[in-house]
Amino acid sequence: MKKQNIINLIRYHVERNESAFRNEALLIAHYFDSINDYQLSEYIMGLLSEANMFSPQAATFEGNYLHSVDISSAEALYLPNSIMDDIKGIINAINQNIGISKFLFEGAPGSGKTEAAKIITRLLKRTLLVVDFGNLIDSKLGQTNKNIIDLFHEISLIPDLKQYIILFDEIDAIALDRINDNDVREMGRATSTILRELDRLTELNKDIVIISTTNLYRNFDKALIRRFDSVINFDRYNRDDLIEISEHYFNQYSKQFKSISKDLRLFKKILRTAKYLPYPGELKNIIKISLAFSAPKTEYDYLKRLYNYVIGDLEQKDVGLLHKEGFTIREIEKLKGESKSSVSRKLTKLSD
Repeated sequence: MKKQNIINLIRYHVERNESAFRNEALLIAHYFDSINDYQLSEYIMGLLSEANMFSPQAATFEGNYLHSVDISSAEALYLPNSIMDDIKGIINAINQNIGISKFLFEGAPGSGKTEAAKIITRLLKRTLLVVDFGNLIDSKLGQTNKNIIDLFHEISLIPDLKQYIILFDEIDAIALDRINDNDVREMGRATSTILRELDRLTELNKDIVIISTTNLYRNFDKALIRRFDSVINFDRYNRDDLIEISEHYFNQYSKQFKSISKDLRLFKKILRTAKYLPYPGELKNIIKISLAFSAPKTEYDYLKRLYNYVIGDLEQKDVGLLHKEGFTIREIEKLKGESKSSVSRKLTKLSD
């Protein structure tokens, strides 16, 4: 038990945070149980029971390194069919409880890894506990390893693990390749500690479900990869997938803006014209910002902004170049804010 446990206990009492207070007291009770001080452990548990505070089934566990995440307001997640099939497979495997319970989501930032973990948790009606790497990683030599051991001990103390999913979001923060010369030695030792503690935890707790995410799969420790039952690649979006996802987001967010004129055809044409489309996380932000930043009295301003975000330099392009990109006179009118007759005259001069 650390001084932090006592500080947390007092803070939660002052804040009248009954759930967090109960969980902290539970951690302390289990600590004394682990050092064979059964009498004190039972006394604390008895006090919690008499106070009608201890509920083993309550999925509200909080610890020093684990924090629950509210997933009730998670937005709809749009994924390619291939990834959705894997998500459904994960849910099936967890429900069948056959020992397939550790999953690694790898892919570029914004590809939906973390949101997928939230959706899985919500569909399984569980609570998502996220590892707090801010508390876990310490600048003092050797302290990170000790914290990792404490983290896994904390996980082992969770009552009724079937109520939870543990998320190591961006686990590459502490689990890079141990034999990579560019990796600091301390992080290599941290990875070894994770390997040992993960084996120990999963051997003793068959009900645990762990999801980890990484943006740096190529640098990920190979031994740790083998500890996962399945690795799901989220880098499986083609252009049609990204345009379809963008359409979903546009339909969702455009409802909030009454002053715009929806032109889904031109919206999708701009996306098709772009040489490169970012992944959904960034696309969602681009669409929201294009709508939010648009001038209220300019009904197609959001399309100009979208063009600049995904293609660029709209102001520097003449109508001839836009026409070569495949945009019609009416579409150029909307993008450039010029009249249809003006666009037609300019195109006629260019063709002469």
